[in-house]
Amino acid sequence: MAVRPQSRHEHAEEPTSPPTTAELLDLLGDEYTRRVFEAVSECPRGGRAVAEAAGVSRATAYRRLNELRDAGLVTSEHHISSDGHHREQFTASARHLSVSLDDGDIEAAVSFGL
Repeated sequence: MAVRPQSRHEHAEEPTSPPTTAELLDLLGDEYTRRVFEAVSECPRGGRAVAEAAGVSRATAYRRLNELRDAGLVTSEHHISSDGHHREQFTASARHLSVSLDDGDIEAAVSFGL
């Protein structure tokens, strides 16, 4: 998936354009990405909790979260924890994905919100 390079601290909350069907299928075709997305679909989580729930390393979790955020499927917010540290919490923004096959054409649609 072609994504504009961004710094570690600069991530778009909204994608500049919706991902194409091919980009969505490529992104969600990765097992680790699906596990990370499932973890944040269950409930909002911080990066460490996502890694634990998905059974992946923290580096893998953050890479996949950034890809999902860049595609507009995940959002993040910064919170201050009880110990005074800044924490980023990730939430799934996509609620439904449908894929249809029609006369050789593949279409994907994503629904957002509750």
